[in-house]
Amino acid sequence: MNETVTIILPLPSKYLSPNYKPYSRGGAIAKSRATRSYRSLARKAAVETGVESGPWNKVKAYPVFFHKMNRKRDDINHAQMLKPAFDGVVDAGIAVDDSSEYWKTQEVQFFTDKASPRVELTIERVL
Repeated sequence: MNETVTIILPLPSKYLSPNYKPYSRGGAIAKSRATRSYRSLARKAAVETGVESGPWNKVKAYPVFFHKMNRKRDDINHAQMLKPAFDGVVDAGIAVDDSSEYWKTQEVQFFTDKASPRVELTIERVL
């Protein structure tokens, strides 16, 4: 029996994009703040799921993005924007680590939801 949890997060900040280049001290600070904030949000959401059987040794992560507008999206960039969220899930004690030995991120999916843009991150325990 595989266990799963889903956490819902706001869309990541533009500062978390791998395409964002902090050319100033202020830009680097903004990126650092965005990283800490998103990691903290993910940790809180993961703790609120109430998983007591963690930390799980092997997991699969299924990221689903809901944007306001339907347009072309770069799935690799979007997956990389979730790195702080993955760290937050580990901080919450659901997964052992987010390295490739323990954590497999599945294909990123995109949908449109004008009323509620968000990320739904489903973590599945693999036995």
